[in-house]
Amino acid sequence: MKVLLTGAWTVLATAWRLNRRKTALAVVLMTAGAVAAPVLAAALGWMTREVVAGVPGRAVLAGVVVAVLAVLVLSLSHFAHLAYYELSELAELDFDERVIEVSNGSAGIEHHEHAEHADTWTVLRQEGRQFRTGLEALLNGVGLVLAVALTAVLLAAQNPWLLVLPVAAVPPLVAGRAAERVLDRARTATAEPTRTALNLFHLATSARVAGELRVSGVQDELRTRHSRLWDTATRGLWRAHLTATVIRAAGQVVFALAYIAGVLLVVRDAIAGRRGVGDVVLVIVLAAQVNQQVATAVALLQDLQRMAGAYRRLTEVTALVSGPGRAAPRHAPPSRLHDGIEFAGVAFTYPGTDVPVLREVDLHLPAGATVAIVGENGAGKSTLVKLLCGFYRPSQGRILVDGVDLHDLPLDRWRTRIAAGFQDFVRYEFPAGQVVGLGDLPRLSSEPAVRTALARADATDVLDALPDGPRTHLGKSYADGAELSGGQWQKLALGRAMMRDAPLLLVLDEPTSALDPEAEHALFQRYAEHAERVAATTGGITVFVSHRFSTVRMADLIIVVRDGLVAETGDHAGLMARGGLYAELFALQARSYS
Repeated sequence: MKVLLTGAWTVLATAWRLNRRKTALAVVLMTAGAVAAPVLAAALGWMTREVVAGVPGRAVLAGVVVAVLAVLVLSLSHFAHLAYYELSELAELDFDERVIEVSNGSAGIEHHEHAEHADTWTVLRQEGRQFRTGLEALLNGVGLVLAVALTAVLLAAQNPWLLVLPVAAVPPLVAGRAAERVLDRARTATAEPTRTALNLFHLATSARVAGELRVSGVQDELRTRHSRLWDTATRGLWRAHLTATVIRAAGQVVFALAYIAGVLLVVRDAIAGRRGVGDVVLVIVLAAQVNQQVATAVALLQDLQRMAGAYRRLTEVTALVSGPGRAAPRHAPPSRLHDGIEFAGVAFTYPGTDVPVLREVDLHLPAGATVAIVGENGAGKSTLVKLLCGFYRPSQGRILVDGVDLHDLPLDRWRTRIAAGFQDFVRYEFPAGQVVGLGDLPRLSSEPAVRTALARADATDVLDALPDGPRTHLGKSYADGAELSGGQWQKLALGRAMMRDAPLLLVLDEPTSALDPEAEHALFQRYAEHAERVAATTGGITVFVSHRFSTVRMADLIIVVRDGLVAETGDHAGLMARGGLYAELFALQARSYS
């Protein structure tokens, strides 16, 4: 009940915050419409008594009152709809924005790695679409409480025993809550097959991968798997809905018995001469309204409980993302690196796993150096980069920036001193200039800065080839959006990484996977020139991860990672002379190109 009340209050407070005038109007109209129903029953009883008594004037007046009340009952909720429909649209947007805010509300990205919370994120993405139903349920609920109270007063005036009818509404309400808990558990239990099925649907309808699907001929396989997953989810939800229906039906049976008993009680009084025809009409109409009120209350409770569950989940993931309070940073990032960055006894294990990805890492990245990280897939190369960017905190050990623990620096300010290009780059469907300018938000719309960054990335040809230059919309979200090849998208992402003029750390994690070796080599020569300029300006360090050893050889320091350990460090000549793992991998790759 606490979760339900908290969720209801949150829904109402959200609507009030978004638009007070429309919220007040919707509450007044919905409440008036609901209260008009039992008043209509009283008016019908009055009209019946006047007709039976043969008083035309009063009968006509009562008829007019009945007509007006009937119009109010039928129309007020529709007028309220005009107000709360827009409110619900705004509230859905607000809910989505809160989910986005929570998803990005942590300095790190650990919460995205928690597999046990993946189902919660799936349900949250779906439940935001239910806000209109939840808001409507809440507004109806406010009026329903008053209508039930007025109905109870009118029934008690006829016969105190008729108060059993509102009391008999309790079992259906309790049953409705129990049924919704069953459905809520089922939605969580079926979130994984639902999420996987949606992923397959996006794959099967994506233009970007359509070619591979055709060549490999996996369309039928994807369709089969999609159907199987939906069948699994549907069976789970169907069983839950069947169980919920049985539970709700049991509650309704209790009320139905009380309803029949109440009507028979009034009919008996009428036969005995203690009640008139008008009283019988009044009670029958009120009893019918109580029946409708019970059915409405059960449905409203279900909708409110569903929205309350969505807000409960949002609160839970907010607490997860916020985590324990982080101590206030005690140092600001240096304006220039003098010593460099040091890994001191660093080990790391990803959340939800128990196998270390990195162990006993001791490294010194000198200020102004160009550093390459190499190794086989899964060796821990990208994890080193993620730790440098502050996405995670080491499980053991420390990362020192000019002798200061990275954890003692404000991460938001540290990241303003980082420039990064990743293998899994984002394809922002924005105007092309902004796609690059996002790398340095204060200069988002600066065309000179964008062109300078693209020149550093050897990617000005992409911008020049677009029909409207930097103002060309990219992607299929726009009817006239330009589509790019994978290599062109990657070049723009590399330009984005080059936007910041004076970073302390330039990170390039497999940033040229879509380029051929010759283009990559030429590009890294440009990076080397940029790195020299950055090193002279800020003592900045350039760190790049690559599988291509022809590119790696130009680095000042090469770090070879194997099975989470640093196997070797040194420059190309020294490592080749040593004849270790680096020399073996270099020779192996050289043979594949010969």
